[in-house]
Amino acid sequence: MPLTFTLDPAVDPALRDGILDLWTDVSNAGGSVGFVPPVAREEIRPELVKHFVGMAEGRTRLLVGRDEQGEVAATAFFAFNAHRLMTHWVWLYTVMVHPRHQGKGYGRDLLAAAADQARAFDGIDAIRLTCRGGNGLERFYGSCGYKEVGRVPGAIRVAPGDDRDDITMLLPLT
Repeated sequence: MPLTFTLDPAVDPALRDGILDLWTDVSNAGGSVGFVPPVAREEIRPELVKHFVGMAEGRTRLLVGRDEQGEVAATAFFAFNAHRLMTHWVWLYTVMVHPRHQGKGYGRDLLAAAADQARAFDGIDAIRLTCRGGNGLERFYGSCGYKEVGRVPGAIRVAPGDDRDDITMLLPLT
């Protein structure tokens, strides 16, 4: 059954907790979303609060995918550029699909929904995101239409002796 996507849902305790659980589960399953396992909800909470502050200030927007039970199953945060010469594209951050839903095509659905939403944003021509090398994420994003436009070797230190490339991907929307 497909996910139901909502842009800018009301932030309430259920949504907050759902995103915290999602982010924790994705991180602990080895997902490349800013943390290395093992991680606890309370370690992730400050990063989520930063996203919520950006939403309150109008710099960030949230896309949530819910499963058939209404549980938070996927997220992506849009971040708008403040620099006057870069306001024609948005960043996509914290792109996650719950591990229990992996392999169902929900990642592709999330990226398609994000592209559809971004096309509706005034003056937005492209989406940029970064991903951690070493997990094949650039191949996945590439299969969804994103192009690799930059790579910084060894920029992400997952652990001592485990440095990964920081890869920038771009999806033109026009």
